[in-house]
Amino acid sequence: MIIFLTGFIASVAHVVTGPDHLAAVTPLAIDSRKKSWMIGFSWGLGHTMGMLMIGLLFVLFKEYLPVGAISKHSDTVIGLLLIAIGSYAIVRTYRRHTHGNRPHSHFHTEPFLYAHIHKHTHDNRVDDTGEHEHAHTGRVRQNAFAAFFIGTIHGFAGFSHLFALLPSLALPTVMDTIAYISAFAVGTIMTMVLFAFILGLVAFQSVVKDKQVFLKWFTLTGGFLAIGIGILWLVHPF
Repeated sequence: MIIFLTGFIASVAHVVTGPDHLAAVTPLAIDSRKKSWMIGFSWGLGHTMGMLMIGLLFVLFKEYLPVGAISKHSDTVIGLLLIAIGSYAIVRTYRRHTHGNRPHSHFHTEPFLYAHIHKHTHDNRVDDTGEHEHAHTGRVRQNAFAAFFIGTIHGFAGFSHLFALLPSLALPTVMDTIAYISAFAVGTIMTMVLFAFILGLVAFQSVVKDKQVFLKWFTLTGGFLAIGIGILWLVHPF
């Protein structure tokens, strides 16, 4: 129980003390609204898998791995990823808010194929009839896949992440090692799910209360945050 608790606490500390972790999830979570928890889950799962992969390679081929080179290049990869995520969020926000105030058409297939033209803020209105739910669901799936991919690359590229798993190598039994790693995985996923859920809840409440200006700047802030930390990672990685 102590080992499991130690692994869990270590994972929480690992996630919340990494601004690159939080910045990677923020834009995608805000964009996913009610299902933002899926973004945190996908990123946490991918991050854990990436860490396990690089950890396994380290154990098997530590004598042949260029630790310094991997660490240097991994910071570059992470920085570029964060810049890409932030830029995507900003461009999407700009297009959404400029498009939403113009009349545009929607096509539906039920009960038959038809189109109607209307005016609304396309991704920022809550439709009680659920007729636009198909667009939101597709976007969330894309965001979840992107979060999983980014989490995997993030976990694999961040060679420094190995230090978080090193205590498991010093444990006396295989079962202790499995317990520690399992707790670390659970803690990583749960922490990021909670973080993403809170961001999505704030964004969703902004939609419900029709606070479009706040939502716009909330989303843009997440994007600029990701870009800023990405640039910082390129210039002066932690």
